[in-house]
Amino acid sequence: MFGLAVERIAAGAEAAHALQFPFILTARAHNFLYAAPSLDDTISRLQAFEKAGADVLFAPGLPDLAAVGAVCAALSKPFNFMVGIKGKSFSVSELAAVGVRRISLATSLYRAAMTGLLDAAREVKGAGQFAFLDGCVTTPELNKLMQI
Repeated sequence: MFGLAVERIAAGAEAAHALQFPFILTARAHNFLYAAPSLDDTISRLQAFEKAGADVLFAPGLPDLAAVGAVCAALSKPFNFMVGIKGKSFSVSELAAVGVRRISLATSLYRAAMTGLLDAAREVKGAGQFAFLDGCVTTPELNKLMQI
């Protein structure tokens, strides 16, 4: 099964690099999202994907900065860190210090927006108050941001 994954990355890299426009192929190892995760296996997979032609490597759910640093040190191409997993997200400076060269937010911004929506709805329904409005961006500010 792993051999097939490497073959797919190689085929994807060949196709991506033959395009007439820039295209970055990211290869992922999901070991830490399933039972019995192994840092050594994660690194081996990412190294094989790198050798097969992936431009960026990604392994969601790494347990700590030491693991993130170990992965980064084992690769020559950029490693993407995904923030958003509770207890497994770190600051930009911490990630940069261990070698991360790309950070993605996944659904983090959407979930933050939905948290604000739910908090506001609970305040209106539960307390009959609108204090959440004091922290809201104004319509003119949004219009400026959207260049309306």
